[in-house]
Amino acid sequence: MLIKNGRVVTADSDSVCDVLIQDEIIVAIGRHLPDTADQVIDAGGKLVLPGGIDPHVHLDMPFMGTFSSDTHETGTRAALHGGTTTVIDFVLQKQGHSLREALTEWQGRATGNAVGDYSFHMAVTDFNEQTQAEIAEMVAEGITSFKVFMAYKGALMIDDAQLVGLMQEVKRHGALVTVHATNGDMIDTLIAQHRAQGKLSPLYHYLSQPEVTEAEASGRFTDIANYTGVNAYIVHLTCEGALNQVREATRRNQRVFVETCIQYLLLDASLYELDFEGAKYVMSPPLRQKKDQETLWAGINQGLVQVVGTDHCPFLWEQKQMGKHDFSKIPNGHPAIEHRMELLFSEGVSKGRISLQRFVAVTATNAAKIFGMFPRKGTISIGADADLIIIDPEHKHTISAATHHMNVDYSAYEGWELTGKVETVILRGQVAIQDEQAHVAKGYGQFIKRGPTFF
Repeated sequence: MLIKNGRVVTADSDSVCDVLIQDEIIVAIGRHLPDTADQVIDAGGKLVLPGGIDPHVHLDMPFMGTFSSDTHETGTRAALHGGTTTVIDFVLQKQGHSLREALTEWQGRATGNAVGDYSFHMAVTDFNEQTQAEIAEMVAEGITSFKVFMAYKGALMIDDAQLVGLMQEVKRHGALVTVHATNGDMIDTLIAQHRAQGKLSPLYHYLSQPEVTEAEASGRFTDIANYTGVNAYIVHLTCEGALNQVREATRRNQRVFVETCIQYLLLDASLYELDFEGAKYVMSPPLRQKKDQETLWAGINQGLVQVVGTDHCPFLWEQKQMGKHDFSKIPNGHPAIEHRMELLFSEGVSKGRISLQRFVAVTATNAAKIFGMFPRKGTISIGADADLIIIDPEHKHTISAATHHMNVDYSAYEGWELTGKVETVILRGQVAIQDEQAHVAKGYGQFIKRGPTFF
């Protein structure tokens, strides 16, 4: 396959040239390559970018007595439609059970079902001697990132003693610890207070997780990570207070990787005032204020925020109704896997908030480097997987649940008008999406074994 005449943009280059693909790999990049390929795509006037990497998705995830509504098939197909060619899903260890049991369960859901490429993080919810012994085994499997929760006591949360032990073991194997950084004890106390007072609407989900709960936990995590020396990454950071903790960490020359999510850049807490409609936006951490959006956009441009993911964890409206009379029973999650790239392009690049090269960095390259997939993924270079997207930067379109491909019956961005559309998606040398049709089938997606951080 030859892609010719496109504006080829990576995190550190920008030129009009051709890209030649053989089998699944990029084999040549240059001007006026011979037009003798079996398949030629003329990308004149279009942008040719690396396929997106979303390092934070929850597919077919058990939560609050139900499962997130996108499977590895529907979720990765929807991701492809939006220009995301690789996702990293979270395996959740059950307390009292092994990491191997959890991995086997998630492999059973993903293997042979994924349409796009995928990998796994391992969420450690019960760190003990047996779990400690399994860390090396998981790294050998190509799972080189381990998530901890500082919230959800009794289900997912580990204490600080376990956190120190996990960090020390992960560091020994050159791997990475990621964190859901919110103060679970404080949140649980506020939830109980609001429920006791009969304050049960979705607004109180937001009011039970004030900014201080995230800022405190982010600071505590960075302090412990600094002590242990482990590679550290904060997922779905939402607010000024939390990012300021990272700023402070840089003053002692500590490196902390930060991910925010597209919703925290574009949506705000006023949506929780929509009576029960606000349940569509119940996620943890919750949406924040306008000043936090400004902080996050600035953090991207300052290099403090390296990644924009989604925390894609969709639930059908019927599932959200589980919390109709009690906000604490609303399944937490938000659908965005399909629209991350186009939303960030339209609201970021088209509106001049971020550069095109920064866009490539935060949607693909940085995640590939941090999570040990670079240079196979996340860039356009000779020898890399031929994961490419072609964007028409002027194409205007509207987001709607009526036309999206995610398995969820509403959109958090219903009616949003965007400038810039992903028109063609190539995954490992095959046209995966073209003319809004999928051309690769269930099972085409491969598990991507990952190595150490390369950042």
